[in-house]
Amino acid sequence: MFIQGKARRVGDNVNTDQMYPTRYTSIVEDSEMAKHCMEDYDPDLIKRMDPGDVLVAGVGFGCGSSREHAPKSVKAAGFSCVVAKGFSRIFYRNAINIGLPIVICTEAVDDCQELDELAIDFDKGILTNVTRNKTYEITPFPAFINDIMNCGGLINRIKRNLFS
Repeated sequence: MFIQGKARRVGDNVNTDQMYPTRYTSIVEDSEMAKHCMEDYDPDLIKRMDPGDVLVAGVGFGCGSSREHAPKSVKAAGFSCVVAKGFSRIFYRNAINIGLPIVICTEAVDDCQELDELAIDFDKGILTNVTRNKTYEITPFPAFINDIMNCGGLINRIKRNLFS
């Protein structure tokens, strides 16, 4: 899997309620969820981003409540990946379950500025900041997580395995 996009920076400890406010949890359509992504953190972030951009965050990304709405809204909004210094464990697993690629790479986050062009080769375990001509090693996904990602999420993987 290979992803390339512009960096969109957020800070430390962005919680799931900031990513996807509780008042919208009754919305289930991806296109509607996308409109409210990051609304309580930065109401204009979605207006500034382009499909395929990479969300770049500090420590504790996805802390807070455990609902799946937060990573679903990030994916639905068009972010291709989240690169962070660290994730809450429940967000990390929910992101995998819905097929949202995630990367932990402190150095890359420290060096990255808003709108830097990032390229991530998950198979080779390399994240490149194209703008700054810097390369970082990342831990490739284990085979079973890679399979989930390639299927677009856990549910799609289960469907594939049941019906193939």
